[in-house]
Amino acid sequence: MRAATTSEMKDLDKVAIETYGIPSIVLMENAGRGAAETILNYFDGIIDKKVGIFIGKGNNGGDGLVISRYLNQKGVQIQLYLLAPKSRISGDAKINLDIVSKMNIPLVEMTNNEAFNQLKGEMNHLDIIVDGILGIGLTSDVKGFFKDVIEYINRLKKPIVSVDAPSGLDCDSGWPKGISIEADLTITFGLPKVGQLIYPGLDFVGKLKVIDIGIPNEALINANLKCHLVTYDMVKGAIKDRAPNSHKGNYGHLLVIAGSVGKTGAAALASLGALRSGAGLVTLGIPESLNLSMEVKLTEVMTKPLPETYEHTFSLEALEQIQALTLKKGAVAMGPGISTHPQTRELILRLITELTIPLIIDADAVNALAGYLDILKQAKSQIILTPHPGEMARLLGISTSEVQKDRVGIARAVAREHGVYVVLKGARTIIGDPEGNIYISPTGNPGMATGGMGDVLTGMIGGFIVQGYEVLDACLISVYIHGLAGDLIARDKGGIGMIAMDVVERLPEVIRDIKQMKTYIRESDF
Repeated sequence: MRAATTSEMKDLDKVAIETYGIPSIVLMENAGRGAAETILNYFDGIIDKKVGIFIGKGNNGGDGLVISRYLNQKGVQIQLYLLAPKSRISGDAKINLDIVSKMNIPLVEMTNNEAFNQLKGEMNHLDIIVDGILGIGLTSDVKGFFKDVIEYINRLKKPIVSVDAPSGLDCDSGWPKGISIEADLTITFGLPKVGQLIYPGLDFVGKLKVIDIGIPNEALINANLKCHLVTYDMVKGAIKDRAPNSHKGNYGHLLVIAGSVGKTGAAALASLGALRSGAGLVTLGIPESLNLSMEVKLTEVMTKPLPETYEHTFSLEALEQIQALTLKKGAVAMGPGISTHPQTRELILRLITELTIPLIIDADAVNALAGYLDILKQAKSQIILTPHPGEMARLLGISTSEVQKDRVGIARAVAREHGVYVVLKGARTIIGDPEGNIYISPTGNPGMATGGMGDVLTGMIGGFIVQGYEVLDACLISVYIHGLAGDLIARDKGGIGMIAMDVVERLPEVIRDIKQMKTYIRESDF
């Protein structure tokens, strides 16, 4: 599913109006009618409730006025609060204001704090609040009167429906402009906005519903939008069927370079993540002194003991053996639990520049690139970086909070500038490709905030690549299924106490259910 920035959505509206000749008031009517229908379906017994609709001076307020008309027609008790003088309402919003006046829908002008204070007692008796105050066009922080109104609405603890976007939310970054409405339901128009699909925007949006307002599909296709929400249908369509007459050689061979003293679990989880995702064969390269324990632990994974340092980490002397191991392999997943030993770091940098099959670079292999990021331009193969926010921060020499403030922008910049695929892990994992496209996965939950989850994902990406999937498809499928497995575990067992092996064991079932179109999976899409 495509998603839009604020400027892209405004451009699409303009194309619909100017190129296709759709009057702007028709788009407003479609938006308001669709929102009203959504509200009627969302709230049980709404006919017996009092709905307060807060109207700003712009098109967002105009949408709110349309909503009031349709709710009024259904017998809902409406009270409109106009946050600007009637004389400042213009265009399509003015047309709808005139209609509302002729319909005798109750309306009061509340344009300053004095009027606001006089009406607070009345507002306390509202059952539902509709926020049509500011919309998606906000460019500066919310201050003064509007800030006071938003603070009060939030304190009322009434169900809040935001029209197009919670007032005060930056719909590109997902961060509030000083303050934002905390909605229970946001009804957005045309397409979801990028900031509504990521944190912290999700905390303000509540449940998100998208309304088709009549922008032609051709216009959406021609817009060349670069941001997408990964959906169940995308993943289902990408997963390949297996031929009955096939064998393990048909499903690829992954080489995993992972592990050090105290971190053998990371190596095991990455290897099992690949197998449970369908890889035909997995070989684990492990520091030689740790090989016996991994042979005992991993029955289905082949192991290869490799030269090590005195600290039992990978030695630079392992380079030639790893190069030989890549023959007849479809990809290499490296980094989980390997340590930051200087020799190990040098080994990773050499492998990045010398290997010719896809490389999934995770954990300490990402850390090895800190200060050497430009070496990626010397790579001879497709590169997939899978950092968590802390690893991305070390990679770029910035703070973790800076990464978290612009996850989409940073993932896109690193992918585009260095010609790699980026999987920036975290709540709402971001996938970026070398062309600047961004994909946001809606799956996953806080129960997955535990050691080893990223190792499983690294193995999964490698597992899908060796099965013959394009790199981007392998990333999208792996991230979505990984998170969905966690969601289903949390649903069935609870999130607290979930471990990475729980996800590993759930993967075959999730893949099967997606292929069989289990409908409950669709609930995760937003």
